[in-house]
Amino acid sequence: MVGRSAAGRRTAIALLSALAIGGAGLARAETAMSPEQKAAEADSAWPELKPDLFGDRPLIDGTDTVSIEAPKRATDPAVVPVKLSFDPKMEVRKVTLVIDENPSPVAATFDFAEGAGVAELSTRVRVNAYTDIHAVAETADGKLYVTKTFVKAAGGCAAPAAKDPEVAAREMGKMKMREFSSDDPSLHEAQLMIRHPNNSGLQKDQVTLLYIPAHFITDLSVEKGGKALFTMTGGISISEDPSFRFKYRADDAGPFHAKASDTEGQVFEKTFDSGQS
Repeated sequence: MVGRSAAGRRTAIALLSALAIGGAGLARAETAMSPEQKAAEADSAWPELKPDLFGDRPLIDGTDTVSIEAPKRATDPAVVPVKLSFDPKMEVRKVTLVIDENPSPVAATFDFAEGAGVAELSTRVRVNAYTDIHAVAETADGKLYVTKTFVKAAGGCAAPAAKDPEVAAREMGKMKMREFSSDDPSLHEAQLMIRHPNNSGLQKDQVTLLYIPAHFITDLSVEKGGKALFTMTGGISISEDPSFRFKYRADDAGPFHAKASDTEGQVFEKTFDSGQS
């Protein structure tokens, strides 16, 4: 009887310890969010954006399919680096980048050509308020996978342009392509940079204090050796002088070719000979 009581006491202590540890874990999970993130979650635009953008299609947790990296606190809200990485086994064909609390939440939609094997894509965006940034990847079988990250930044869409307007107008449409060596022999890496003010429509002329009309790149296509790698449909959330750095598996020989058009109907196009930037 005494033995059973002692054993019972030990069992009870063990159960209480387990409950205490579990409770502490839950408490840590609840406090993992900053107060700003909790406030943003409570007033998030995502529940309304999701059906507007994707209808009633189910969104699957995409942590293992698409990952998104961005600074937790941005140094410059008008130039926030974002990197998307994709699981090569999942055949991602399309990804929608959504900055929930921006005036125009869809920053860009990228469509990847069959066989392009895009493994990673980085760009720079404007962030107007503390927000979640969602990436929704669509695979070849039509399923949607979602992931997100939280960024502390404010005022990026209204931030003054970094470049003098006359200089920006003179250089508009100039393109540069850089290629990088890769430690992974199955991957190639390149970066396309385009001179363009990408005005959001929310910025003010610093002299007249009048709003500068929105003027940004709406469409972009990138090819290698005459074969498509990816296309982009963009909005006001892509930063001034858009930049796109990408890793891909397609092994097509021949030059890169890029073509972009903007809201004023201007078309910018360039073929990059081997070794040319």
